[in-house]
Amino acid sequence: MIRFSCALIAAAMIATSAQAQTGEWPSKPIRLIAPFPPASTADVIARVLGQKLGQRLGQPVVVDNRVGASGNIGADAIAKAAPDGYTVGIVTSSTHAVAVGLSAKLPYDPLKDFTPVTMLASSPYVLVLAPGVPATNIRELIALAKAKPGVLNYGSAGPASLAHLAGALFATLSDVELTHVPYKSTAQSVIDLISGRLEMQFATIAPSLANIRAGQLRALAVTSRKRSDALPDVPTMDEAGVKGYEATLWFALVAPSGLPAAMATRLNREAVDILNSAEMKDTLAQQGLVPDPGTPDALAAQIRRDIVKWRDVIAKAGIKPE
Repeated sequence: MIRFSCALIAAAMIATSAQAQTGEWPSKPIRLIAPFPPASTADVIARVLGQKLGQRLGQPVVVDNRVGASGNIGADAIAKAAPDGYTVGIVTSSTHAVAVGLSAKLPYDPLKDFTPVTMLASSPYVLVLAPGVPATNIRELIALAKAKPGVLNYGSAGPASLAHLAGALFATLSDVELTHVPYKSTAQSVIDLISGRLEMQFATIAPSLANIRAGQLRALAVTSRKRSDALPDVPTMDEAGVKGYEATLWFALVAPSGLPAAMATRLNREAVDILNSAEMKDTLAQQGLVPDPGTPDALAAQIRRDIVKWRDVIAKAGIKPE
């Protein structure tokens, strides 16, 4: 009788566990951690995705902004949460690739401490020049930089920002020497770029379109694998002659390590469907983002590649965290 009861208890526990991982999940609100402030790009993605995800899952998805340390505090909060399906989060190429090259003491492991769900979207840059720079394409710019080592300067939103690294990657692959000029804000650097006090910048596309169309900035190449719909006549950096170049700020959906497979599969399916919808594509385009849904394995592979790439760029350029 005791053996029979134990067997029944064990079977019930297995059934309950299976139900918790599938049919009964979610049974309460889900927390979606955004590692950047309200109104930031990551926050906008989190709120739009969270609303639609909540509708599909039948439970509210509540955005929790955990800000600080260039997104690392939020990423760490995701990593240390219980893998029960009630905490997920947005991470970026900064938190999961660049940070590895900048710090040997990250409080989390980008690969071991997370369950990848899907890539969400990416934000490519466009290399723009001040009107007075005598170069109309990438080959001419490289020739100019080689003729004047260290004279050409480029701006970014700060040391070790992805825009800074995009410039360092360009210099490495093109074998040229450029001078980096950090700014406190992109708006300030654009003013100096238009006025000619700055020669070039890897700028986000959406805020740059008006200046490019007005002739105040000259667009030479975009930094993504494919051309931008917003700038269809502008080649990719690879097409322009810098082979293998890619530098985008990406955003991805992850959960803590150990998330049950059934939950990860459901989250991936729902998120991918949302990202493929015309409404979501339009919403992301307004933010200068390109939807990039895929499999968990594809996301994990991207993280691995970017860790290696940005660690190498950071080391070669001697970039230090500020």
